[in-house]
Amino acid sequence: MIRRNTKFNWKRKHLLSLRDLSRQELEHIFETAKGFEQFSTRSIKKAPTLRGKVMVNMFFEDSTRTRISFSLAASRLSADIVDFTKKSSSVSKGETLIDTARNLEAMGIDIVVIRHNAGGAAKLLSRSINACVVNAGDGFNEHPTQGLLDVYTIVKEKGSLEGLKIGIVGDIAHSRVARSNIWAMTKLGAEVTLVGPPTLMPAKVDQLPVNVSYNLDDVIENLDVINMLRIQFERMGGNPFPSVREYSHFFGLTVERAQRAKPGMLVMHPGPINRGLEMESEVADGEKSVILKQVANGLAIRMAVLFLVNQAAMQEGKK
Repeated sequence: MIRRNTKFNWKRKHLLSLRDLSRQELEHIFETAKGFEQFSTRSIKKAPTLRGKVMVNMFFEDSTRTRISFSLAASRLSADIVDFTKKSSSVSKGETLIDTARNLEAMGIDIVVIRHNAGGAAKLLSRSINACVVNAGDGFNEHPTQGLLDVYTIVKEKGSLEGLKIGIVGDIAHSRVARSNIWAMTKLGAEVTLVGPPTLMPAKVDQLPVNVSYNLDDVIENLDVINMLRIQFERMGGNPFPSVREYSHFFGLTVERAQRAKPGMLVMHPGPINRGLEMESEVADGEKSVILKQVANGLAIRMAVLFLVNQAAMQEGKK
């Protein structure tokens, strides 16, 4: 259950990492998102909350769900939106990230949503400009809003994460989603188990607040939630497993495996799904799946994040 705290004062003008957030801050984001859910069912899906503000999507990597979700979230809060692409910008001519952002800020932007292939890019940007910065994924580091929407989906379905056993399965080594999930889920009382081949486990995994299993069949019957991750072939330098067929055999969420799970187990995936590899279509589209609910919840979460960072920036400006 989300504990409401009407006296809580959000103070962060940037959202860079879930590792930095307290349990109280996480719950405040969820409570704020809950208030924005109704906008999807209105005939007029608009609120004047960010009227006059400008948000720029600075995406140095491809994205569908995250970029569109942020654009829709900003639009529903009445902000103006600028889409930045690396190929059509001066970055392709050698301009640095900081110079690009400072030039955009000189044009009057208020919020930067950045996705970058370098870990720490969002943090660097937040130290270099006055605008709010929201991390939409930085290298192998974190993807905070995906982590938030994943946890928010579980809270809505289960009421709380306290005592839940959650499995994160697949390409942990290259997954920024996994890292954000780990920090948020454990802070809210869940027991997290990472599952995958040794070659796809992150370095220093023993220093994370998680359990580790190299066999999905050993743990699946105990899980309340299973979050299947995409195999990120584009980030791999070599072959982390002998074949796609072998990986699917040992770590894919098949119909048979899903049938052995708890009746109320939730099946999640951050997308995009490699169907037949990470999970079979019957599972992805089955009754245990909350994958499309994750997407829908992402809109409310990102509306909440944009609202909160702007609120903090306005408070800072009054000092």
